[in-house]
Amino acid sequence: MRPPVHGLDLDAETRCAHWRSPLDIIALKMRCCRTYYACRDCHDALADHRAALWPEAEWDEPAVLCGVCGKELSVREYLACESQCPLCRAYFNPGCHKHRHLYFAVEA
Repeated sequence: MRPPVHGLDLDAETRCAHWRSPLDIIALKMRCCRTYYACRDCHDALADHRAALWPEAEWDEPAVLCGVCGKELSVREYLACESQCPLCRAYFNPGCHKHRHLYFAVEA
C-alpha cells in the first residue's frame, strides 16, 4: 500500500503547486516527522515544525517515493539511481539534485 503524501494541490503522481513538470514525480519523507511531502515548500507550508535533514547514518531508510509506481527508495538508492525509478523506470527530474541539501546532509 502506498504511503500518504501531503502537499498543496497534489496530483496522482505527487506533483504539487510548487513543482508541476512531467518529471516532478517524487515525494520525500521528511526526517523530522517521518511523513511524505511532495516537496520542502509543501512541508514548510503545512507542518507545524522545522524540517530536519537525513544524516548519512540513516541513508538506508526509505525516504523517497516514486509517484508513478509507489516504490520507496532509501536515500542511498535515490542518490545512486541516476534520476530513474529502479522499479518502473520512470524518469525523475534530474534538476532535483540542486535541492538535495534541503533534505539530506550532503554538500549543496
